[in-house]
Amino acid sequence: MASIKTKLARAGINTFFFLLLFTILLAYLFPEWGVSNGSISIDEVTYYGVSLIFLFYGIKISPTTLRIGLSNWKLHLLIQSTTFIIFPLLILILYWFFGSENNLFWLGAFYLAALPSTVSSSVVMVSIAGGNLPAAIFNASISSIIGILITPLWMGLFLSAENANFELLNSIWALVQQILIPVVIGVFLHKWLFKWVQKYSKMLKNFDQLVILLIVFSAFSHSFGGNMFEGQNILTLGLLMLLLFCFMATGMYLLGRWLSFERGDRITVLFCGSKKSLVQGAVMGKILFPDPVVFGVVLLPLMLYHTLQLILGSALAERMALSKEEEVK
Repeated sequence: MASIKTKLARAGINTFFFLLLFTILLAYLFPEWGVSNGSISIDEVTYYGVSLIFLFYGIKISPTTLRIGLSNWKLHLLIQSTTFIIFPLLILILYWFFGSENNLFWLGAFYLAALPSTVSSSVVMVSIAGGNLPAAIFNASISSIIGILITPLWMGLFLSAENANFELLNSIWALVQQILIPVVIGVFLHKWLFKWVQKYSKMLKNFDQLVILLIVFSAFSHSFGGNMFEGQNILTLGLLMLLLFCFMATGMYLLGRWLSFERGDRITVLFCGSKKSLVQGAVMGKILFPDPVVFGVVLLPLMLYHTLQLILGSALAERMALSKEEEVK
């Protein structure tokens, strides 16, 4: 049982995964809980919660690690280009050919593509597969910071093309206030508070997850309350997200081989280049999509992709680890 539990946890099938599913079910059954505003609304709680998440995230970032990581610039350039250029361009091309209906789902797919890479799961899976762990830590960290500017720029381009009302400068300034400034303050406080953050890392992780669950509950409550999912083919969307992940993961690995990267760097490219962050997607989405009814629908492709990248990515990492052991033998 312990072995099965460990494997499920590596695949992302952990307590938080089931809480996400339960949160969506709760939003479906009782949407009025997330829509109504009492003396303290969910939006107020999550606003300050998000800032605290990124303050603690900044404290975890080591300036020394970032400086050392700059030496492997070719690898970093490929991963960041994949995350913020290749991924969004792929969805744009598909949208130009096939985007005649379900525009909110297309908006969600493009939002997914424009997001930074995830931090924790990328690092864990690179470690399991035997990849370049320092490079993974560097890229996951720098991706989150770059995304604060690049993601809203991409969304401004997409929404402008759709003639949607999108205030780009206001959105970027809101992200700077709520995310970037806390990260910078956290980096400055690293040498004084890093040990404290490490000591209470489990408690802080639970706090992060609670804030994300509240954001997801609020978004899906509004969308279910507005009947936004009626008549939508969620199964087809899930299949498309599966194909998207498989295409990106395969493409990243082949690109690493074509560029003659060593095995460890190819693994880092694969996992850091194909993953997207649910945490940043949830917190940035609250600012970029102020209409909570729309936000729930836009968030759905990311939720599906997040689940698939955890399950399939974990299986892939385990297979690569076994392959490496067989080579050594």
